[in-house]
Formats: sequence, structure tokens, C-alpha cells
Amino acid sequence: MKPIWYLEDINLFQVLCPHKFKQHKASHSYDQYHKKDYIYFEADHANKIYLIEKGKVKIGYYTEDGQEVVKAILTKGEIFGEQAILGEETREEFAMSVDNSTSICPVDVGIMHDLMRDNRSLSVRIYKLIGFRIKRLERRLELILFRDAETRVREFLKELAEDYGHCCPETGDTVIEHPYTQKDIAHLIGTSRPTFNAIMNRFKELNEVDFSRKEIRLKFSV
Repeated sequence: MKPIWYLEDINLFQVLCPHKFKQHKASHSYDQYHKKDYIYFEADHANKIYLIEKGKVKIGYYTEDGQEVVKAILTKGEIFGEQAILGEETREEFAMSVDNSTSICPVDVGIMHDLMRDNRSLSVRIYKLIGFRIKRLERRLELILFRDAETRVREFLKELAEDYGHCCPETGDTVIEHPYTQKDIAHLIGTSRPTFNAIMNRFKELNEVDFSRKEIRLKFSV
């Protein structure tokens, strides 16, 4: 199953990436980033949308006391910085490369508006994507504020199943092949890595999950 934030059957690089268009190809290039490189900072001018060709990107912000809050970790085929489409002038979040070889395709907001104006289906899907992300973020913040860590883990596993899961015919398990590390997931649900690991081991003892580095098997119904 494709990640739910991927634009359904649209190939982003065929439709959006400027190097596919003659008028932009000569002047367009991918941007390369190493681990912990910032793609943009909070308060930077918002004049581009970004497509991930390779690697992972962390989206977040810092509290007044300097604590990092992670809003999302995105992977190949996904877009970020999309609030610029809605008229955001300055960034309210940072974007940072999580991998040592992240490749990003930047798209000027003006070019994106032209593409959306010429393609109604693309326009509708991008607005749906933005709406979905807002709802998911609201839900995740609600869980962090009002639910215990075990509930947050269980709900996030269900979210992963929606994005990356498929049913194993032999066992009936939901198999989740995902791009996240334990540290990534702990950041996303507002807990520590040891706490997340302890909860997952408890679920494993209860025969509710089985897991390895890049795969989780859910034994409970989602």
C-alpha cells in the first residue's frame, strides 16, 4: 500500500518536477542534503514546494525553551512546504534532512499554481492532501495532550497500518513495512525511545505485535 500522503495514482515527478518541462529543464537541478542539514528554517520566506526524490525529511518546530517538536517524517514520493500554496509567506516550521543522501526537487510556488490551474484533478488532490495533513496533525496533538503513552503507540500503529500495511494471507496479520526508526516514532508520538521500546515489548509479550527493524506485524484488528 502506498503511503496515504502520496498523491494516490499521480506520479509526482512526472506531473510536478520542473525538469520534466522544456521551459524549466535547463535551469532546474535537484538539491542534495546530508543528515541534519536544514532545507529551510522557521521564519524563512515560503516561496517553494518540495518533492522528495530520495531520503527522509523531518518537519517540526522548536518551543520557546528550545525543545524540538516533530510534526512529521516524510519519505520518497511525498511533498512538503505545501502551506506556501495557501499563501503562507514565512515558514512556521523547519524541514531537516534525516538521511545522509537526501535528494529534493524544489518547485517554485508560481510554477505550482500554474500546474494546478491547468490540471483540475491535480489541484483537488493537493488540497485534499493539505486537509488530510491538518486533520492528522490535530489528531496526533490531541493524543499527545490527552492520552497515555501506550494509547499513543497503539493509535500510531493503526496509522502506520493505514499508510504502509497489507494483510498476510497465511496468518491474517497486518504486515507493516515502514521507513521509520524507533527514534523517529518516539519523536512523532511525544515519548522517549526507551518508553516506546518498552511498550512494544509489552505488546509482543501479549502476542499483539511482532516486530523487527523495518517491519511490524499487528495481531490485533485495525
